[in-house]
Amino acid sequence: MKYNHTILLILLFGGIVCYAQNKSEREYRIKKSEFPTNAIEFIKDEIVGAKKLRFYKELDSTKIIRKARLKKDKLYYCLEFDASGTLKDVEVVITRVDIPNDSFSEIQAYLEKNINNHKIRRISQQYLVTEEISIETTVKNAFQNLILPSINYELIVSGSSDKGRREYEVLFDYKGSFKSLRKLVAPNYDHVLY
Repeated sequence: MKYNHTILLILLFGGIVCYAQNKSEREYRIKKSEFPTNAIEFIKDEIVGAKKLRFYKELDSTKIIRKARLKKDKLYYCLEFDASGTLKDVEVVITRVDIPNDSFSEIQAYLEKNINNHKIRRISQQYLVTEEISIETTVKNAFQNLILPSINYELIVSGSSDKGRREYEVLFDYKGSFKSLRKLVAPNYDHVLY
């Protein structure tokens, strides 16, 4: 009888840990008035000639991120801010030809090995703000679209699983080495009436 309780506890806590690996993430478009004012001022001061500026709020199971999406010089950018309006990273939407061949072959090998029937939906080049790299340097590097050892490649990939098609967010470093994989939750279609 003692072993049955132990097994039950292991299954219960194991299920909680496995469930915690799936982050429930939702993104909503918000008004400019709901966006941090210091982030709006930062965008006005630092990014000249931005078009199609839109604001979003991403709710995650662990944090809230504010995003500003824009178009500049025929490229699409996403600036991510924390709740206080401090820039965390800048992403640039790119295509496969923008990734060096050696790096892309490493990425492709990982995807073929780990995700069945994969299809790349979107590729972004990610420039992080770190202790070593200042906000100004990150913005300058991102808008010059430089390939540096500090960048990451973020791929949105769909693949088949035993439960049907799934979407994944896969992160690689500049050499194409795997960093992380996260299952994405399907978008909320509550607004659609049948």
